[in-house]
Amino acid sequence: MGGGFRVLYLVRPFLSFLPEVQSADRKVPFREKVIYTVISLFIFLVCSQLPLYGIHSTTGADPFYWMRVILASNRGTVMELGITPIVTSGLVMQLLAGSKIIEVDNSVREDRALLNGAQKLLGILIAVGEAVAYVLSGMYGSVAQLGVGNAILIIVQLCFAGIIVICLDELLQKGYGLGSGISLFIATNICESIIWKAFSPTTINSGRGAEFEGAVIALFHLLITRTDKVRALREAFYRQNLPNVTNLLATILIFLIVIYFQGFRVVLPVRSKNARGQQGSYPIKLFYTSNMPIILQSALVTNLYFISQLLYRRYSGNFLVNLLGKWKESEYSGGQFIPVGGIAYYITAPASLADMAANPFHALFYLVFMLSACALFSKTWIEVSGSSARDVAKQLKEQQMVMPGHRESNLQKELNRYIPTAAAFGGMCIGALTVLADFMGAIGSGTGILLAVTIIYQYFETFEKERASELGFFGL
Repeated sequence: MGGGFRVLYLVRPFLSFLPEVQSADRKVPFREKVIYTVISLFIFLVCSQLPLYGIHSTTGADPFYWMRVILASNRGTVMELGITPIVTSGLVMQLLAGSKIIEVDNSVREDRALLNGAQKLLGILIAVGEAVAYVLSGMYGSVAQLGVGNAILIIVQLCFAGIIVICLDELLQKGYGLGSGISLFIATNICESIIWKAFSPTTINSGRGAEFEGAVIALFHLLITRTDKVRALREAFYRQNLPNVTNLLATILIFLIVIYFQGFRVVLPVRSKNARGQQGSYPIKLFYTSNMPIILQSALVTNLYFISQLLYRRYSGNFLVNLLGKWKESEYSGGQFIPVGGIAYYITAPASLADMAANPFHALFYLVFMLSACALFSKTWIEVSGSSARDVAKQLKEQQMVMPGHRESNLQKELNRYIPTAAAFGGMCIGALTVLADFMGAIGSGTGILLAVTIIYQYFETFEKERASELGFFGL
């Protein structure tokens, strides 16, 4: 037994206490899967609108302001933490397993159950830790104002919502629904944000008089109310600090580019050793690890922001704290803090093209960080998620499949020519598209758009596959 296994065994006593969804013991019909998926989404949306009981205010600075949309969280509601606990625990466990600190054999059922339990337990502990940090940092008013009873009640609400998210995600992943809960909640939140910023009827006074927040509504409002139509168009396309038509067009362009890239793949021919003439194929997509690199990168950046802001508010004179990040209050985003120095500043996308021109090193550092982080997370993910060349070769051998013109012993070597390259290069492409979207000023951030498109495309593929298998199942 390796030392790593003993670490996993520490989770055993907690397994009986952890909430668990039993795997589906039958083939769940397609219609039933759709119903489960819709119910899960409905529960999430209700929690996203349900205000926290016992809070005094939410006027303080928001450490997760930058990542709210991507983390599927909503300020001042029970879904304040969103998917942060579950994504962070996944990131930590995958990195521990990938770096062999914890040894996991994915072919052993008990190991998979222990890893899943460890991830769930860590997710609950992170939810508790973040809930306590939120309350103690004064995000809902000082603890003296709230009172001990209210403070504990807020922590319980946030933790309970975190457990609900973990259970909903497990419900969908265990075969009852379509896709994963994390992906579903992220895509819903991002699409909601994009639609709101395009069509929001809310008026905001930004010093030029009352303006509509929604880019499309603002365009028509300006064209109707202004006598100088050319100037009205220019303002609608290029207005600052509010969504404009250029942002909306950039968002649509990125959507189309990502959909185009989804079609890039290498198809390897395979055939059965036993059934003669039975041909098949194994497609290796450019986006081999899909949106996992960008989810893991977002979780890393978010946690760094959170820690940096908490430390800066208390120890702003410390050299190491300033190296991690310097923050100041933004005049445009309702009292939110924005990074102006340190690592936090350099891993944040430049605000505009003018900002890029003024500080090219910031833009270059951000580009290098995004490309390298996405490529690294992509490479790590294939090793720990059971989708590396070794794992795929093993699966094909178990299915008695071979590649025509290649010896069975060369199968892993042949897959090694494509899979690691697709993972690393695909991760870099995802990073590059994210940077392009950020530089173009797309609505909802480059990360958000990329996540939304890849998740919607995945759901479309899953929907078609499930429907086809259902039709085939009934012999239609």
